[in-house]
Amino acid sequence: MHDAGKGSTPTPSRRTVLAATAGLTAALALTPGTGHAAAPAALADEQLRDLISRMTLEEKVGQLFVMRVYGHSATDPDQADIDANLKEIGVRTAAELVAKYRVGGIIYFAWAHNTRNPHQIADLSNGIQKASLDQPRGLPVLIATDQEHGIVARVGKPATLFPGAMAMGAGGSRADARTLGRISGAELRALGIRQDYAPDADVNVNPANPVIGVRSFGADPDAVAGLVAAEVTGYGSSGVAATAKHFPGHGDTAVDSHFGFPVITHSRELWEKLDAVPFRAAIRAGIDAIMTAHIMVPALDDSGDPATLSHPILTGILREELGFDGVVVTDSLGMEGVRQKYGDDRVPVLALKAGVDQLLNPPSLDVAWNAVLQAVRSGELTEARLDESLLRVLRLKAKLGLLDRPYVTDAGVDGTVGIPEHLHAADRIADRTTTLLVNERRVLPLSRRTHPRLLVVGANPASPSGTDGPPTTVLADALTGLGFAATALSTGTAPSSATIEKAVTAAGNADAVVVGTYNVSATSSQRTLVNRLIATGKPVVAIALRNPYDVAQLPDTEAFLASYSWTDVELRAAARVIAGRVSPHGRLPVPVQRADDPTQVLYPVGYGLSY
Repeated sequence: MHDAGKGSTPTPSRRTVLAATAGLTAALALTPGTGHAAAPAALADEQLRDLISRMTLEEKVGQLFVMRVYGHSATDPDQADIDANLKEIGVRTAAELVAKYRVGGIIYFAWAHNTRNPHQIADLSNGIQKASLDQPRGLPVLIATDQEHGIVARVGKPATLFPGAMAMGAGGSRADARTLGRISGAELRALGIRQDYAPDADVNVNPANPVIGVRSFGADPDAVAGLVAAEVTGYGSSGVAATAKHFPGHGDTAVDSHFGFPVITHSRELWEKLDAVPFRAAIRAGIDAIMTAHIMVPALDDSGDPATLSHPILTGILREELGFDGVVVTDSLGMEGVRQKYGDDRVPVLALKAGVDQLLNPPSLDVAWNAVLQAVRSGELTEARLDESLLRVLRLKAKLGLLDRPYVTDAGVDGTVGIPEHLHAADRIADRTTTLLVNERRVLPLSRRTHPRLLVVGANPASPSGTDGPPTTVLADALTGLGFAATALSTGTAPSSATIEKAVTAAGNADAVVVGTYNVSATSSQRTLVNRLIATGKPVVAIALRNPYDVAQLPDTEAFLASYSWTDVELRAAARVIAGRVSPHGRLPVPVQRADDPTQVLYPVGYGLSY
């Protein structure tokens, strides 16, 4: 594969790229990468419009799509990835995808094998850029991914992984959120990824929310707004486009929009006080992009359409009332929430009519691309409407420096991604997020002198992308590193009677037990496990590995922590709290209701103990 920045292969010069995007020279001379200067920006628009005027209709349509593609290389992926691409997209490689459809964006996924390691990711990015710039009137590609941190991260170790949003909410520090954005943005940019579908601006007020939950900063709209704005500022300082999601607010749903069509019953007044607050803050902070939600909000649009396809929501509210003129990107068009009412050929057309600029990951690119093309040819969509969105997309590419410097280098990867200074910052931030909810009889911190032998049991959910996992092993290793003799025993999310007996027997040889819980329900056998361990008389420390609401289901636990995720960085921080190396600083960013009476609050927002 021909990759820029490798060995003897020269990185294409700025002039080469400008030749490929002829007509931008004057604009780029005036706006070198950032595009912040007010006067030159107007001139840049003139240059960008000139560029648009020379594009074919097919090229314009392609620029509005952001597509997945399988493979670790733009030109030479593994055979299994070639087969997947042929089946789903009708092309063999990323290079062929770009050549055939002239897509304006590509989204990276770990499951699509795009993100094996930093140098491979950088090479893939360079290969995609070269394939696009080699086309007639070729433009650089805006490469994006979902790097929320916590339970949603597409780029794993050795890149720096931070605590997720709800953990950051527990830490409550806007400075830490800015640091996360700055460092995460710098590392993504070094890999050739210029757009991050983060932060999540949803206000999670529904404990049963199956899709947002710990991906949200919390339940207090003002606290969420402050952290969203801080993270946006951090990403901006590193030259990466942050993307607030999921507009108009996905925080109060009991349905996962990947598999169904959620309805949000908030009144217009409640929406203004709750859901709108973080999005307004993101816009004030200069957010570059906002992602739509596949949810119905009758108070904002009573047509029965999802927000992604709603002109009243996207144009009437987001554009006109909130004053957002950046890029609006859909959530994935492969999700059920947007496919239930209309066919896959209608969805992209209706999204553009509603006010969307970027169409993300349609199930069939061929169907979606041709549908938009036909809509323009038939007069349902005007070419001028496409040009509006094109201008926003190209403005963003210019602002991010893509039109100027689309390639990345190995030296940039080595000097930025997962460097000790970044990893240390993530650990220190994590230390401020662990939340202590219960500490009867001062069970914590545990002393390695009085309780040297620890048994670590509990759930081992599939590890978030690119972390060590499984959580029981990570915790046991961290505690051993802190001077204990810790043994791991996985008991799962639904331990059987035999598994519970095995854990109880193993506890007999330990001085204390640490148990990781995962989404404990009223009928979960995890409750039986914890109660049987408590009955041994040994000190039992429980850690909610995901939702802090677990504490309500385990009222007899003497010590209870919330880590809000089971990524290494958060589990190591929890281990330091257990060992007394760090005092717990986290405060609940969501209320925990009583299990037997959900109208009663057991632990309010802001609750948390310290040593």
